[in-house]
Amino acid sequence: MIPAAFAQATIDREGETGAAWLAELPGIIEDLLAQWDCSVDGEVVHGQVGVVVPVEGAALKVSFPHPGNVHEPDAFEAWDGQGAVKLYERDDARYAMLLERAHPTTLLEHDEDVVVIAGDLHRRLRIPAPDGLPRMSEQADAWEEELRKDAAELDHPLPASVVDAALAVVDELGRDQPEILIHGDFHPRNILRAEREPWLAVDPKGYVGDPAYDATTFLRTRAAHQLGRDDLIKVLQNELELFAETAELDPERIRRWVHLNLVQSAFWGRRHGFGRARGGSELDRFIALCDELALSWIG
Repeated sequence: MIPAAFAQATIDREGETGAAWLAELPGIIEDLLAQWDCSVDGEVVHGQVGVVVPVEGAALKVSFPHPGNVHEPDAFEAWDGQGAVKLYERDDARYAMLLERAHPTTLLEHDEDVVVIAGDLHRRLRIPAPDGLPRMSEQADAWEEELRKDAAELDHPLPASVVDAALAVVDELGRDQPEILIHGDFHPRNILRAEREPWLAVDPKGYVGDPAYDATTFLRTRAAHQLGRDDLIKVLQNELELFAETAELDPERIRRWVHLNLVQSAFWGRRHGFGRARGGSELDRFIALCDELALSWIG
């Protein structure tokens, strides 16, 4: 029932804690199927931190118990199907949800109007935040500390002016953010084909903050997907403008958040690697892309 690739990735990431959770996971799934009177209706699929079991008329999702997964059902509950899959049931103790079923096809695999589709969906997801969600502004001090530490300790080509511009984003945009529910991990892989609507969002983190922040994750994923294009910077500039127009956001605000994200990513990749590139030439290409964009396009 548990995909081997997901099991190995969980153990690699979480160690003994992950192995213990995996040992319990089949029993958790069986209990939830009985609790919610569901029958398995397809092969189990997975993301980075959870498995999804297709059931008749819905999908059962069980995630690894981690603080980053706590508020996913709160976001779904607040949206109530507006631009995102519907939440039918939740079991917070076991990090489990019964959700509206969507197709496995992601927006990343779609060729036409990708930016317009994402921008329109993002606009619809923008609602006043419910009580009890974590605020992005609470991370500002940690962002500043990490930027200063990484800039001083790591071997990198980013001049002080580029790092200072990132620090200015933290001070001017990061510490005082609007009371808006944002997805927190908004990118093409988290937008799925669906029946009720053409496209619906999945896998939110459920933060309170600046909607322009969400655009950074989308554009970073677009950059990685188009890596190698000679006109990449121009393409991304155009996509930023189109996303901002469709989502009804200030493009300059998005541009500044993207700058912060690129500098953070350049440093993070050097320290930790990325989910899809832990080392070798692929990691080097992603780091070089972050450097180039921070220097040439944003910085």
